[in-house]
Amino acid sequence: MTLKKRNLLGMLTPSSNTVLEPITSAMLAGLPDTSAHFGRFRVTEISLGENALGQFENAPMLAAADLLADALVGCICWNGTSAGWLGFERDEELCAAITEATGVPACSSVLAINEIFERTNVKTYGLVTPYLADVQEKIVANYAKSGFDCTAERHLDLQVNYSFSDVTEEQLEEMIRDVAARGNPDAIVIYCTNLRGGTLVEKLEQELNIPIYDTVQTAVWKSLKVCGVDPSRVTGWGRLFRELD
Repeated sequence: MTLKKRNLLGMLTPSSNTVLEPITSAMLAGLPDTSAHFGRFRVTEISLGENALGQFENAPMLAAADLLADALVGCICWNGTSAGWLGFERDEELCAAITEATGVPACSSVLAINEIFERTNVKTYGLVTPYLADVQEKIVANYAKSGFDCTAERHLDLQVNYSFSDVTEEQLEEMIRDVAARGNPDAIVIYCTNLRGGTLVEKLEQELNIPIYDTVQTAVWKSLKVCGVDPSRVTGWGRLFRELD
């Protein structure tokens, strides 16, 4: 007797992140043939300082990806948002480098967001993050260069990556409702993979009637697509899984 095909999703994970792993596993709980597997590399702070930016050089990320490839994963996803302030080309280059080094198809949370924006004709968006003001400004500027207008944003001026996981769902709900009311955006993005945003998406989409894209959610969605798994099999985690194949 042989096992049925297993869909193994590889996730590159910031070392101090404590949210994306349990939420990713919860999203996949209804798919007995699909599981997520995580490889960490060191990330402890988010800022525009030299040391913080240096955390996202390719070498440590490729080393973590190489270890993930030992598990014969069907894809390797960078489950983080650094390309938001470093430039989207950084994730494009990283994904290409991962595939070249490991032979495994690669994707990222941020590139998935950008694909979703393009496919759903998003022109305006609301932005919710825990980041410092200058990091937030970089994200907004990079999206503006690509033709996406941030009509309202909220950020928490936090720098320590671990601290993002202490932001409560109640805080996030208030921020999301605020950007929805002030900006009237085509979509809202919860832009950090160490926030508890994924659990709020289904409820708040129904309340606000606005698509909400959380970056842990988009990493799972894109990874499923890369591995040939129907995203609509994930239920209760937002319209993304129902509406975009």
